[in-house]
Amino acid sequence: MDKFLIEGGKCLRGEVRVSGAKNAALPIIAAALLVKGPLVIDNMPALQDVNTMLKLIESMGVKIERRGDMLVSIDASSIDSHKAPYELVKTMRASILVLGPLLAHFGEAEVSLPGGCAIGSRPVDLHIRGLEAMGANIVVEEGYIRATMDGRLKGAKIFFDTVTVTGTENILMAATLAEGQTIIENAAKEPEVTDLAECLVSMGADISGAGTDTIIINGVDALHSAEHSVVPDRIETGTFLVAAAMSGGKVTTTATKPGIQEAVLQKLIEAGASIEIGEDWITLDMQGKRPKAVNITTAPYPAFPTDMQAQFAAMNCVAEGVSHVKETIFENRFMHMQEMIRMGAKILIDGNTATIEGSTQLRGAPVMATDLRASASLVMLALVVEGETLIDRIYHIDRGYENIEEKFQAIGGKITRISANH
Repeated sequence: MDKFLIEGGKCLRGEVRVSGAKNAALPIIAAALLVKGPLVIDNMPALQDVNTMLKLIESMGVKIERRGDMLVSIDASSIDSHKAPYELVKTMRASILVLGPLLAHFGEAEVSLPGGCAIGSRPVDLHIRGLEAMGANIVVEEGYIRATMDGRLKGAKIFFDTVTVTGTENILMAATLAEGQTIIENAAKEPEVTDLAECLVSMGADISGAGTDTIIINGVDALHSAEHSVVPDRIETGTFLVAAAMSGGKVTTTATKPGIQEAVLQKLIEAGASIEIGEDWITLDMQGKRPKAVNITTAPYPAFPTDMQAQFAAMNCVAEGVSHVKETIFENRFMHMQEMIRMGAKILIDGNTATIEGSTQLRGAPVMATDLRASASLVMLALVVEGETLIDRIYHIDRGYENIEEKFQAIGGKITRISANH
């Protein structure tokens, strides 16, 4: 397995181009299954999870053509299987996103129960209940969700008792081809959901209310070919800005979307950063100062994102003062903190709250990546503390960050990938 060797104590300065958002790209790839003809997707990030999703639909007979670095054309008119096999699904939870589109377009779907990051229970029963309300017949047996229907799916009123991003996306996609009107209540409001809705509308879907907690979909008979550009990754944007803040440096993120970063930018200003924004760029300048500790509580969008919790925890480890970090979304999302403690961080964990006392005494140490965002936070901490850090199991990072070491090298980070076959 690859590892990162990082030499710390560096101040980060320069410019980083932000990639397309993984969490928007995956449902948009699944949306290609709704149409006979090409869906052309631009700003596609080069990530492990994206490759897995493309491989998954390719295994069903879908034609995939890559044009250049960030452009992919997906044509489902040659599809010959409606099964998402365990071998591919087990590596990534988002594979469940093919369930709604396959069922709505082809009348049947067989999707293995998913695997993915070990950050707590994320049940798929909300997806299943939603599709059943629309008239699907679903059985779960031998590790597979097997769904069929007679005729077309029927519009329905669907209320999610907990906010679910992939659940909202699955029902949203299925409803575009259903007969009549579907209303999703307590829908996820994430920008990635809105991005999927915009892509579906460009394919001819009739959707209103995306980005609010009530989405209304009037089913249409068929969707058509379209082109769509994936929304910039707000989590990658936040990661580089927080890393700059930790190092006392000055970094500009380009090709980004400042309007979907408000909760994170607010916390960075609280930490003492001066922030400037333009149409598609954000500059953070710490003017050499050490950040101030900030309290955070994670909650669904537009509140503070759970996917930025680990990065702010890393900043709080080296910040001035004491902070409280409260995780309300996933129950075991503090695994990175045990590794930070190995580097000298002063952290007390009590249930879903961590109390962090900032310190200037942290040092590099051998640590292990546990999930995607946790891994990024260890890289960030390693870049700013003194000494060398060796981070093991970095395949987690490659699932969600495109060329992270090259991007950090470009702004002054000393980070080297040691490949397993060395």
